[in-house]
Amino acid sequence: LSTSMLPKMLTIFWRGSREIGFVSCLVQLFFVHNFTAVESGVLMAMALDRYFAICHPLRHSSILSMPVLAALGSLVLLRGVLMVGPACFLLRRKAFCQHRVISHSYCEHMAVVKLVCEDTRVNAAYGLCVALSVIGVDLTVIVVSYTMILGVVLKLSSSDTQIKAFNTCVSHVCVILSFYVPALFTSLTHRFGHSIPQHVHILVAHLYILLPPTLNPIIYGVRTKHLRDKVVVLLKRKGI
Repeated sequence: LSTSMLPKMLTIFWRGSREIGFVSCLVQLFFVHNFTAVESGVLMAMALDRYFAICHPLRHSSILSMPVLAALGSLVLLRGVLMVGPACFLLRRKAFCQHRVISHSYCEHMAVVKLVCEDTRVNAAYGLCVALSVIGVDLTVIVVSYTMILGVVLKLSSSDTQIKAFNTCVSHVCVILSFYVPALFTSLTHRFGHSIPQHVHILVAHLYILLPPTLNPIIYGVRTKHLRDKVVVLLKRKGI
């Protein structure tokens, strides 16, 4: 997701080019929102993996076999393409005003829609429907999965087993929060948060792109004992 902006970012740093062509903008918009939908689907698939690993451990490998995982990944990718593609085609047919300065550092859908001189209610409604359908479906599966996981874990007799089961899920929950909170905020405030300052919109849009890949190595790495020991040794050498 974060590499969707990399080509244009490099042209800005290397060549000082602060403009982007309309087709290039649509391509960037497509990949940003497509990979957002894909990443949401990956988090949903990880929740299913945790559910089968904890609630049906003996059947985990048979249920989530390689063909099933390949089919699930293909469906997640196809969903993103089919849902984001029409948004780009709708924008392609619109007439834009003379003022064509995007208020974001990348081509975000609603930021581009605001540059259109025609009626944009269809574009805004379609974008909101895509966001709510993708995030709504995936979050519903995640919440149901973890609700069932919680019910199974609380029934375990051993506290050590309960702690081990919770540790299996805590990293995934942290990644979910780091991804969905900024994504939902930037999606909803574009449409309903008209009183929110523009710099807040831009800041949260950056967090939604950069925060998850920044935190993911920390979230998953902190559970690795060997890595923790190395960090402790390094901090002791620094006198911290």
